[in-house]
Amino acid sequence: MNVSEAEIRQAALILESGGLVAFPTETVYGLGADAENPAAIAKIYAVKGRPSDHPVIVHLAPEADILYWAEDVPEAARKLIDAFWPGPLTLILRRAAHIPDAVSGGQDSIGLRCPSHPVAQALLRAFKNGKGGVAAPSANRFGHVSPTTAQHVRDEFGENANIGAILDGGQSEVGIESTILDLSRWDSHGSVLLRPGHISAERIAEVIGVSPKAQDAAAPRASGTLDAHYAPRTPVALVTPEQLDATLKQLKGLGKRIALMQYSARDLADTVAHFLLPASHAGYAHDLYAALRALDAANADMILVEMPPVDPAWQGVNDRLRRAAYDSVDVLDRIKQTKS
Repeated sequence: MNVSEAEIRQAALILESGGLVAFPTETVYGLGADAENPAAIAKIYAVKGRPSDHPVIVHLAPEADILYWAEDVPEAARKLIDAFWPGPLTLILRRAAHIPDAVSGGQDSIGLRCPSHPVAQALLRAFKNGKGGVAAPSANRFGHVSPTTAQHVRDEFGENANIGAILDGGQSEVGIESTILDLSRWDSHGSVLLRPGHISAERIAEVIGVSPKAQDAAAPRASGTLDAHYAPRTPVALVTPEQLDATLKQLKGLGKRIALMQYSARDLADTVAHFLLPASHAGYAHDLYAALRALDAANADMILVEMPPVDPAWQGVNDRLRRAAYDSVDVLDRIKQTKS
């Protein structure tokens, strides 16, 4: 662990006094506050520019009492906790009445997870002697690319006086946010997958004996599930591997500055910046946000992304890319129609 015990103790004291702490998890870096302090939670929303009705996830120590936070814990939830906690799985359960609704955007549900990163676990065990919860969305401005290093957090916020400490635990191992599974309506809806991630629907089904359903209109709002999210400032366009070469040639002919992210070997001479990501879904996810951030700094007209394979193992990666490109879905057509 790269963080000292003194730094952990100081960060816990900051949280207990109503302050904010950025800390590493195995998925991405989080911006944390005391989950039972609405005023502290409000600071997260203010610093991030996050809509007040958009829920945050509460992070718990491994020894935490789930029933302190949730009104009811179905047997399926206990099986998933035994199988995947600590780890990148968030469970949406019915919120206990005494827990402030600031963490759930006013809903009667709550998102809970237990991170596996050793720095996160040390902080959670030090905070309120392991009995507290830390509300922590990703440590970036709302809708932007999530941070996977402490430097990303610094780049995002600079010397923001509202952030009391940034704990540097190295690069996040997983690299994309946790899988979110709704079990708050277990009796009527079973399990509902709200956000795919490193833990796949297939692995969930192996544990609880039934595949999660797709998100429905009445499902609780959950962190990171808006159509446009995880987006760099540079427009993003997704193209199939078969379209990539022709698209690059056409854009070069228009004099456009293109930053390229790919996973198959290509001639990269016609780009101002490029990233060759691993061809495995886990390796790609690990490097995804760092690559997007670097390409965003290349002063390109657009970021061109070679679309990864469309299969269940890549669902989490494809979900993040789709949301990153949502606001610039027609950018490729618009650029092709312009002259240099």
